[in-house]
Amino acid sequence: MNILLAASEVFPFCKTGGLADVAGALAQVLSRVKGNNLAVFLPKYRNIGGGMFSLKAVSGNFNVPIGDRIEPCALFRADWGKAAVYFVDNPKYFDRSDLYRTKSGDYADNDERFMFFSRAVLEGAKFTDFKPDVIHCHDWQTGLIPAYLRTLYRIDAFFARAGSVFTIHNMAFQGCFPKETAFKAGFGWIDFTPDRLEYYGGINYLKAGMVYSDRINTVSPTYAKEVQSDPAFGRGLEGVLRARGAAFSGILNGIDTEVWDTEIDSFIPRGYDIRSFTKGKAACKRLLQERLGLALDDKLPLVAMVSRIDRQKGSDIAAGIIPAAADRAQFALLGVGDHEMQEAFAALARKYPGRVALSAAHDEELAHLFYAACDIFLMPSRFEPCGLSQMIAMRYGALPVVTRTGGLADTVSDEPPITGFFAANATPEAVSGALSRALCAYENRKLWNEMTRNAMRQDFSWDASAAHYLDLYSKVAKLRR
Repeated sequence: MNILLAASEVFPFCKTGGLADVAGALAQVLSRVKGNNLAVFLPKYRNIGGGMFSLKAVSGNFNVPIGDRIEPCALFRADWGKAAVYFVDNPKYFDRSDLYRTKSGDYADNDERFMFFSRAVLEGAKFTDFKPDVIHCHDWQTGLIPAYLRTLYRIDAFFARAGSVFTIHNMAFQGCFPKETAFKAGFGWIDFTPDRLEYYGGINYLKAGMVYSDRINTVSPTYAKEVQSDPAFGRGLEGVLRARGAAFSGILNGIDTEVWDTEIDSFIPRGYDIRSFTKGKAACKRLLQERLGLALDDKLPLVAMVSRIDRQKGSDIAAGIIPAAADRAQFALLGVGDHEMQEAFAALARKYPGRVALSAAHDEELAHLFYAACDIFLMPSRFEPCGLSQMIAMRYGALPVVTRTGGLADTVSDEPPITGFFAANATPEAVSGALSRALCAYENRKLWNEMTRNAMRQDFSWDASAAHYLDLYSKVAKLRR
């Protein structure tokens, strides 16, 4: 099967969040399946290239229509295992300091940037003669691709048998733009209706992907139920998902178990497994305490957060409950985001020296040490489509304290065999209570070590999830045939 995977970010080439991890890990698993040919398309941002990947320019270029003008496009290629990765290049759109935004907000032309990218993916497939059976699109940045397939490219013989799968990673990010964007993208009034592209007088790229794709999925079974039943989760699109219910499903994400492997992780001072985790984690805890200026105390539990700092992640809740627990544990926080919440964590670090530390950075290497060093992983999300952090934490022998939502509900268990602790809802009282239960359980080290082993035994590899995606692809390919 020829599979084209399109995403705005793919690890290890570029990353701002979990989308990149998921797209990258899924791509590698799919490319290893016998009979699959995989092509990955993503933008060529400024900092892509060099290092372990050598990009080679694809000879020639092609044109991409944008409104009443033509924009040139070039492709670069890298061989990534058994996958071919194509980078869509136009410096006007992608030679920038960040993928999506500046410090003051989103790029004003994000509509045109990802309109260009979506059209370039289809033209790029033709340019490289990669005829897909399935095009797998990820999030709003690629939402126009299924719409293009069923409108402007519906009579293009090259894509006659190409089906589309659209994965929603987070309903909070939808790509909403004025109606003029729809016409600049090449769509007509016939497409600009409430049952198609129109959304409160404008165009919604996420909705476009949902309406026009052959199959839709999101990244956990519980989140799939939440976004159809509750406007707080569906963000205004719950009706669209209910209307497409037969074509909509939830497939739990996995994690890359080669990247996240405690036995061979080069970013931690001592590898460990399920038999040796007590010594391994102790060495990691000491190193993190030294690096962050925390007290060198091997008796206190270490509570960690590795997260974007914002309201969705419950960062404000975490900041509010730390003072009451600062005499019972140490807290280490890694992440950047909302300025006020970030400053609240910085103030806590100043108020509780040796007990609370903030590393305000996006640091992939340091994240590995955080997971390996901590005993408890705090993740009080208000909503969480899937979440990868709680899976990584469990694999690294840390027990999560989480809210019962989305993928957190699907991956953590507070019933035997216990792997973590649930807060009934995302309130300071509920999260504080769950953290208190975890801190009490930590005092019984025999019980705690058994729960740690339960967590480390969980299989969060991509094998099962990839099998579900391959089944989805087969259904879509059969539908198009």
